[in-house]
Amino acid sequence: MEYDWEHHVNTTSGTVAWRERLLGVFLSAYQPTEPAAFQEMMRALKINFSDYTFVDLGSGKGRTLLMASEYPFRRVIGVELLPELHQAAVHNISDYKSPTQLCSQVESVCSDASRFPLPDDPLLLYLFNPLPESSLQQVMLNLEDSLRRKPRDVGIVYHNPILEGQLNQLPWLKMARHGDHYAIFVHESSWGLLGGRSPAASKIVSAW
Repeated sequence: MEYDWEHHVNTTSGTVAWRERLLGVFLSAYQPTEPAAFQEMMRALKINFSDYTFVDLGSGKGRTLLMASEYPFRRVIGVELLPELHQAAVHNISDYKSPTQLCSQVESVCSDASRFPLPDDPLLLYLFNPLPESSLQQVMLNLEDSLRRKPRDVGIVYHNPILEGQLNQLPWLKMARHGDHYAIFVHESSWGLLGGRSPAASKIVSAW
């Protein structure tokens, strides 16, 4: 609530309608990321933010999009399945005013994350445990196909990583860092030939 008062937006879960709450029981209930947690995860990264497009899968009312816009990402994109939450995000993006905002290319897309075409840019994907196991599996299949078609740097910041075991099983992903409430994964097509720490892991996160 303090974040919303400070920035004149509405990103809390308290005003989510009953229909969206009911759908959350079957999908994943909307819960915005706390600013302190987001800042901690961003501090763990060691990247040139301007090289990356930030994509939040399951972006809800868009709080994470607004917080990501405080970093100089190339673009910030949110993908939200539920129309009411998407519309709230659109309004919040429009209403958001901050003297420290560094990225003005911010948008919310109303789409199923498992069908969303990932941009060809270097990517930082953000997950706040937004998807059931089957949908997360499809997103990872889509990402693998996208990387095969267009090799590039990709990092995944997984907040509250309940299904991190599913990502750990993917041979083309490497866990680069694990915090108290998050895990960071990176893609590196040639790490198996290098031994030791992956260069991509070294590039995307600070030493661990």
